[in-house]
Amino acid sequence: MESHSGDFDDSRKLLILFATETGNAQDSADYIARQCRRIAFNCRVVSMDAYPPHDLISEDLVVFVVSTTGSGVEPRSMTELWTMLLRSDLPNDLFEDLPFAVFGLGDTSYEKFCWAAKKLSRRMESLGGFEICERGDGDEQHRFGIDEVLHPWTEKLLKALLELFPLPTGAKVGSGDVVPPPRVIIRNEPAYNDEQVTDPLDEDEKYHTVTVKKNVRITAADWYQDVRHIELDLGDENLVYNPGDVAIIHPISSTLEVESFLTMMGWGNIADQGITIERSQLDQSLPDHLPSRSTLRTIFTRYLDFNAVPRRSFFRYIRHFTTDAAEREKLDEFLSLEGADDLYDYCHRVRRTIQEILAEFRHVRIPQDYIFDVFPPLRPRHFSIASSIKRHPKQLHLCVAIVKYRTKLKMPRRGVCTSYLSSIQPGESLRIGILQGLIKLPPDHKTPIICVAPGTGLAPMRSVIEERIHHESQANTLYFGCRSATQDQHYGTEWTSYASSRDIVYQTAFSRDQPEGTKRIYVQDRIREDAERIWKIIGEEKGWVYISGSSNKMPLAVKEAIAYSVELHGGYSSEEAKHYVDAMVKDGRLIEECWS
Repeated sequence: MESHSGDFDDSRKLLILFATETGNAQDSADYIARQCRRIAFNCRVVSMDAYPPHDLISEDLVVFVVSTTGSGVEPRSMTELWTMLLRSDLPNDLFEDLPFAVFGLGDTSYEKFCWAAKKLSRRMESLGGFEICERGDGDEQHRFGIDEVLHPWTEKLLKALLELFPLPTGAKVGSGDVVPPPRVIIRNEPAYNDEQVTDPLDEDEKYHTVTVKKNVRITAADWYQDVRHIELDLGDENLVYNPGDVAIIHPISSTLEVESFLTMMGWGNIADQGITIERSQLDQSLPDHLPSRSTLRTIFTRYLDFNAVPRRSFFRYIRHFTTDAAEREKLDEFLSLEGADDLYDYCHRVRRTIQEILAEFRHVRIPQDYIFDVFPPLRPRHFSIASSIKRHPKQLHLCVAIVKYRTKLKMPRRGVCTSYLSSIQPGESLRIGILQGLIKLPPDHKTPIICVAPGTGLAPMRSVIEERIHHESQANTLYFGCRSATQDQHYGTEWTSYASSRDIVYQTAFSRDQPEGTKRIYVQDRIREDAERIWKIIGEEKGWVYISGSSNKMPLAVKEAIAYSVELHGGYSSEEAKHYVDAMVKDGRLIEECWS
């Protein structure tokens, strides 16, 4: 894509590296870059997975913006850089006097709040880096969200930068209240021909074309949740994956929803006219694989998300673009300190989407050049692979819960990517990427393992167990939890068959099948019941444990149940048992593959 920006001063360069799962860190990185313009810095905003890790030693100034996923784990896009930084052969003065700063994003409802940012900050200092500004830890739980910490922290960063790099002679600190210039310039292209446009995703060698072989529902037809088993035929693609790896899929929005949105915005008549997209601000990120020539219909089908619940930056922008004084006044209230609770109640609590908000703020007129500033990227989604390539050569399986629910306002919601996956038919093709996962198998196939997986957390456990059985290992235990044995016991027939042939020990927790009035049973309860056997596996036989699923209270409850077995049958005190489990994590014998 073509790009240009203002005068570039090599003496005031700043690299902003972000690692994100949901887009919050990317949005924060863009905000920091816009604020750094005010003090005449030229920033580059780059995702960590698109940045060559070994180039870091050549940088003059770096800001890291890092989210924390699951139970203190770094985002997958950070894995390559983090692995490089953890190398034991790196000298202590590798980044001697390199000025850096770190902003973390997390959620205080989880045990290891902003853990990835904290680890990165410590590691950079241990390698000689100089932290110019105390680390910022943004909390999703705050009524202002991440902005509560991000905004004052950014002001501290600007102050620290000015102390190191005073403004050029005659320059003044810019205002933060004006609308920033757009990150792209859009021009009409009368001679546009869709057939002559190359899709950057098709040219990306990290992606592969696969064919849908099967797409079937594996929950009961009358069950509230639709979970799909999807089989993809790899054909002649030279694609290899390992247990725990992740498939990357770029969603495609519903044709009907895109048409409705474009019509509402007054763009229906020009939606298929060709346009060129020229990058004008190098310090602002753009969606992955964005072509330089396209149409508005294609952009809102594949690259921009109008169904997202917006961040505060969205309201800041549309405040500049409304022609109605009453709307501007309401937006000013939302963005004020006093209006924070009102904004939360209006937007986040009831999960209002961008499209719904724009339908209510009818006088907002978004210039086309600003669409990439106002609308967030339609991000690729990550799905744990649910198969072993050794058990299923030339195939890749997915186990996907279709996101569908109603908000507090009774408005229907469907996940963009899972809706797309639910609609694809056998014979259709799609492009997928493969990302290395967090799971590693024991080097010795005889080492016993315990897999704990509620719901679709079962996906990576299926790949692990199939791989182990292929290597003739029978030292496998699976604890699976769901609501009902008959409604949502994913792959139940497979597990009972494996159990019959003694390839696995299969323990279940069906939380809603208990008699009315009795305590619900979860996977952690089954583990406590099997405390003696658990200790034998992890204590006497030095087995490994894998926990996969939603990173709510489950992972911590499972680890507490394991610690209970260590205390009860290993002869440890309560505190010692907890340290034993922590040591398993540190040694790589307890691995969590959890998501928010």
